Amino acid sequence: MSKYQLAVDVGGTFTDVFIFNEETREISVTKVSSTPHNPAEGILTGITQSNVSTEDIHFFSHGTTVGLNALITRNLPKTALITTQGFRDVPEIRRGTKLELWDNYIDVAPPYIKRRDRFEVEERVDFEGKVITPLDEEKAKDLARILKRREVESVAICFINAYNNGANELKMKEILEKELPGVYVCTSNETLPEIFEHERMSTTIVNAVLGPLLNDYIQNLTTEMRDKGYKGDVLLLHSGGGVMTSETVSKYAARLASSGIAAGAIAGSYIAKLCGYNNAIGLDMGGTSTDISLMYNGDLRVTKDWYIEYGYPIGFPSIEILTIGAGGGSLAWVDDGGALRNGPQSAGAAPGPACYMKGGHKPTNTDANVLLGRLNTKLLSGKMTLNKEASREVIQEQIGEYFGLTTEEAANSIIKVANANMCDALRLISVRRGYDPRDFALVVFGGAGALHGAHLAKEMEIPTVIVPPFPGITSAMGCLLVDVRHDLSKTYLAVAADVTGNELESEFAKLEEEAVKLLEADGIEPENMNLIRHLEMRYMGQWRSLEVPVGRPIRSLEEALERFHQEHQREFSFSDREQVVEIHGIRVAAVGISPKPALPKFEPIGTLDDALAEYRDVYFEEGGGYVKTPIYNRDKIPALAEFSGPAIVEQMDSTTVIPPEFIVKVDEYKNIIMTHVKKEA
Repeated sequence: MSKYQLAVDVGGTFTDVFIFNEETREISVTKVSSTPHNPAEGILTGITQSNVSTEDIHFFSHGTTVGLNALITRNLPKTALITTQGFRDVPEIRRGTKLELWDNYIDVAPPYIKRRDRFEVEERVDFEGKVITPLDEEKAKDLARILKRREVESVAICFINAYNNGANELKMKEILEKELPGVYVCTSNETLPEIFEHERMSTTIVNAVLGPLLNDYIQNLTTEMRDKGYKGDVLLLHSGGGVMTSETVSKYAARLASSGIAAGAIAGSYIAKLCGYNNAIGLDMGGTSTDISLMYNGDLRVTKDWYIEYGYPIGFPSIEILTIGAGGGSLAWVDDGGALRNGPQSAGAAPGPACYMKGGHKPTNTDANVLLGRLNTKLLSGKMTLNKEASREVIQEQIGEYFGLTTEEAANSIIKVANANMCDALRLISVRRGYDPRDFALVVFGGAGALHGAHLAKEMEIPTVIVPPFPGITSAMGCLLVDVRHDLSKTYLAVAADVTGNELESEFAKLEEEAVKLLEADGIEPENMNLIRHLEMRYMGQWRSLEVPVGRPIRSLEEALERFHQEHQREFSFSDREQVVEIHGIRVAAVGISPKPALPKFEPIGTLDDALAEYRDVYFEEGGGYVKTPIYNRDKIPALAEFSGPAIVEQMDSTTVIPPEFIVKVDEYKNIIMTHVKKEA
């Protein structure tokens, strides 16, 4: 009998494997080097090293960076765009904005499809969806022959107003599929039937350039897993916080552009709920970057305003994640004004920090933590040795001497600047959104999150810090905690006061019919289907809209209107109940409930003294300098243990720093829960 659930997070440097044994409820984790040339190779290596037979796995879900890396490196299949006459340059014009508004020397990246591969056809649909000019089928066939000679591998079709009527797009697709067998073709009406030409076209283009790549990837991985004896579905995590089967990858490939990033946010929210918190901020700090997410009242914040490269939005709902260049490998440097800076430049995995002794010659956050005694010189259970003296040399020469600081003061300053950068990001996702961070718990994970979490919480006045049992593998665990999910949407413009419940019911029914078909194709049984409705609403004349949940069936819009006013007040600090409210669109989230692991609870076996490995001098500014600090082996810390800082907790995949003025409780799931105790004045 198959008894294992497998989750894999394929990162740029490491592939993390999380395995849950359903019979014993035991968890095992493995970390192996990623294999960018063939990501499946790293996955299979991780399974092999975990000593689990592929035949014994019955559930496999994973996040992948295949789509992300393809967009960043522009290693994309030859793709063409077919659009309405006069709209060939929409990808070039965009919204006319720049990421750095005042920097004349920074341009937006070029479009994913070059101008010579963008074609126009004669056709027209008006704003009401009426076909004014039918597609000229003979000219469409001529264009298909041109594309065949050019050996295109993928085609994106985006016609004006096709969100309201996709008949001309579907006819064009039909001709291409007949004339160009084997070529990937997608239409904007099937991909994202929403108003706003640039956003719809951009999403369709991303879908087209990623479709062939991700199809090949999932087919190869599925074949290799089948050859090894795996009989279930190969599930992929998508940006919306759900998983999709291989059958739906081709239709919604753009959703996988940020596949792996969402896993950490999902795991962080799950851990917070497990500890009794419905409001939580997740902080995933790795080697190069930090990803921050926010959960409020048990729900992760979702956005439609996201992209991999600025100027090319992806219109599918995505868990809102704020990413900054702050990680263990982030470089400390002095700018032209003589100020100490930290990141976003990174030493990466190669050459890495100076203490790695792989050629790195600039100070990093890792070097600072090693020098201050917070990070052991033996990592990964002794498999990796760090050179503390190399860290001391680069910190003193490049930072200490410049500012006239001791080496320890320089290292502490590096950490404080890194923490300040992360606090700015924490404010952006909380205070700037109308949330008080004091009402949240901070869940820290990733290889470096637990090194900095307590000091970040102290600065932000966040009362509680949670460190999961396996911080470095938490994102992989997130892949096991999700359901099959599809998000369907449609533009629907109407004044809320003029719409009846029956009219909206009719529109929702059409989306839900398609949603059920998608879940049935994924093998979801009716009893495991959950359809969630939202209305996009805004004050008349506004550009942006807010999503408001509505029930099934809709009897009245009064509750939705009141919820909209409340959300508008929280998000923008004002609301106006006398103002006309407009419905902008409708959305249905189709959720197929999947099996999830029931994480084990632990009895308090042993004592804290059993976990004490040694004492080490660790530098804490709040402690006046070096403090003799107990170093604990996390594997041996019993459940329900309590102790206070200063302390260091070490494990294979991460290190937790507990400064003075913090007390610690270990819960029954072996989460470390830290609380700051303020000194009395």
